[in-house]
Formats: sequence, C-alpha cells, structure tokens
Amino acid sequence: MLNRVKQFIQQLASDLVNMNIIRMKKSSIDRFIRFRFLLGICLPLFFSGCGGKEPMQKMSPSLPVITLKASDATVEKTYSSLLEGKVNVEIRPQIDGTIQNIYIDEGARVKEGQPLFKIDDRVYREQYNSALAAQHAAEARLAIAKLDVDKLKPLVENKVVSEIQLKTAQAVYRADLAAVEQARALAGAAKVNLDYTVIKAPVSGYIGKIPLRLGSVVTKNQNAWLTLLSDISEIYAYFSMSENDFIRFRQQYPGGSIQEKLKQIAPVSLVLSDGSRYGQKGSISSISGQFDQSTGSVRVRAIFPNPDGLLRSGNSGKVVVESLYPNAILVPQAATVELQDKIFVFLVDKGNKARKQVITSAGTSGKNYIVSSGLKEGDTIITAGIEKLQDGTVIKPIVNGTPAGGAGK
Repeated sequence: MLNRVKQFIQQLASDLVNMNIIRMKKSSIDRFIRFRFLLGICLPLFFSGCGGKEPMQKMSPSLPVITLKASDATVEKTYSSLLEGKVNVEIRPQIDGTIQNIYIDEGARVKEGQPLFKIDDRVYREQYNSALAAQHAAEARLAIAKLDVDKLKPLVENKVVSEIQLKTAQAVYRADLAAVEQARALAGAAKVNLDYTVIKAPVSGYIGKIPLRLGSVVTKNQNAWLTLLSDISEIYAYFSMSENDFIRFRQQYPGGSIQEKLKQIAPVSLVLSDGSRYGQKGSISSISGQFDQSTGSVRVRAIFPNPDGLLRSGNSGKVVVESLYPNAILVPQAATVELQDKIFVFLVDKGNKARKQVITSAGTSGKNYIVSSGLKEGDTIITAGIEKLQDGTVIKPIVNGTPAGGAGK
C-alpha cells in the first residue's frame, strides 16, 4: 500500500510540472522540486507510523510459565541458641577452713555422692566430740531424773511421802529431757559441720574449672565457687522466638493449652558451631510465660539427649524447627520480584497479558516461597524474564519448553 501511495504522488507531481512548466519561473520550479522532495520523504514516514501496530504484535516476548498446584511443604526455621546442662551446680563451701585435699581434676566425670574436696576438719571434729559429750551428760541426768520419778510414785500412792515431792521430781525430769534434746541438736549441728568438710557431688556430671588449689582459704560466704558441676545427660537449648512466630505457632498447632500444642511439634534438630547436625533429635519442652519487652521475643527451651557427652554447657548452636504446611501454594523465588518490602509475581491473564500481583509469604521451603495470600491453585505465573517486564504486556507462554496456545485464564 505504501508503494502505491508513493507512485501516485510521484505521478501527480510529474503531471503538475508538465502542465505548468511553461508559465513557471525558474525560482518557482525550484520551490516545487523541493516540495516534491520533502513530500516524498515525509509521506512514507507517516504511513509507516500508521502501520506500526502490526510489527509490535510480532515482538511479543516468549516467556516460560507454570500453572500452580497445591502440595504439602515443610519449612525450616533456624534459631540461634545457647546450650546448658540439665543441672548446673556451683560447688561452694558451707564452712570456713582451708582446702586439704582435691579428689578430682578439671573435666572429670563424677557420680552423685563422690567426694570432690576435703576441708581441714580438725576444729569441727573437736566441736562435734564436745557436743556429743554434752549430749551424753544430759542423757545421764535424764536417766537419774527418771529413776527419782519411778521411786516416788509408789511412795505417794502409799502416802509415805507427799505428792509435792513427786511433782517436783517430774518437773526435774522434764527439764532434763529438754536438756537432752538441746544437747542432741547441738551434737547434730556439729556433725553437719563435720560432714561439710568433705564436699561431695550433688549430681552426676562433669567437673568444670577449679580456680582454687590445696591450702587455699575458703569461707561459707565467699563469692567464688570451688568448681562448676554440670549434669549433661540431657542438654537444654535456649532460644528466642519472635512475637510473630509465636502467634503463628499458636494458630498452626491444635490444642487448648501451650503444652498440648507443644506435643504436636515435630522433633527439632541442632546444628553445631561447625555446621554439622547433631545426631540426636530433640523436642521443645517449654515456652516462657512472658515476653521480653526489650527484644519483643519469648524464651523457648528444647531438650536434646546427650548419652555420649558430646555437648557441654556453654556450647552454642542453632535449633532447627520444622513446620508442615498442608496444601500450600509454592512459588519459585526466581519467579518473584521484591520491591519496597513487597513480593510480586506476574500472572498470565486472558489474552496472555502479564499482570503484576502482590503475594504474601508464610516462609520458604527450599528455593520456593510458601504463599499465604495473593495466589490460588490453578493460577498461571511467569517464571523467568520478568526483570524488565511491564504490566499489561502480551506474551507468548512457553510450557515445558513448548509454546502454548493460551496459558491465561
């Protein structure tokens, strides 16, 4: 069509020249020739612009698409944690004295009741012996008082002596009985102090640092401990859970109480500081009853068995909590664009038009987002080439490497 228009204009110009060439001056002929030249250039450009829609349609990009299907997904959430033994006991002296013996070494495994330290007991042994002697003397006086009471009872019954003498003897007996009880208490306290000279392990576990040595003076009110004993048959991993994670946890698991919900959580894993996974699975046992206002988080405790003693108090690690999302919509992260804290995908609408859509993610599963809102099963999205794609662009869908006739719905 454009060629025909050009030919028509050229023929028209030629006819005009032939008809009027005689009456035109030289300058007019020059102006006409220039007009013909400009007309020959501008008209083709004008008509080429009018016919521009056809080439644009031919340049629609071919982009890969997928149709979304619901499936179960597992999300792993990692929390930094601090490990502590089941029981951590600060071993401290209960009496004053000097360390006479140290029966253990740092890092040793001890059993409950095993001697750890010995404090010089000479003073406490003499105190116990003195209290024990006073107890025996009081018991002897009590025996004499009882004999007096037993002797006076028949005499009073036969009216040989007055009843007042019997009552006096009974009062002396009760006083001597009280003195015996007091002496026994003093002897018992002395025995306790004597027993404190041998410091024993209250639980089974591993010995920590021993800052003091033989001959060191210790007191029952000192701040420094003799050693730290850890029962690490089980390890407690403490970590913090954000308020949003806690709300999601309460909504996700069934149960009327927190303890009932905790029983529904899958076993958790522990990643050690070197990146390896601990061989034993653990379980979340408790959640603190209060949030830390400074961090906006709540403290959670996970328990891991530690039969070989591989884990120790003070270790660090990461607790990995798995959450199951049934019938979830998964979207590849490569098929999304993040802008101003929002996640976008490109849906394929009717006529294969690309439409930008905001989605909300509940987490990640591998290299996929778990979509909580914004998409549904059966939607078709573009999976690649979306970096410079404009909203409303008509595309040619490619499904599994093959151009599709109409992916949009």
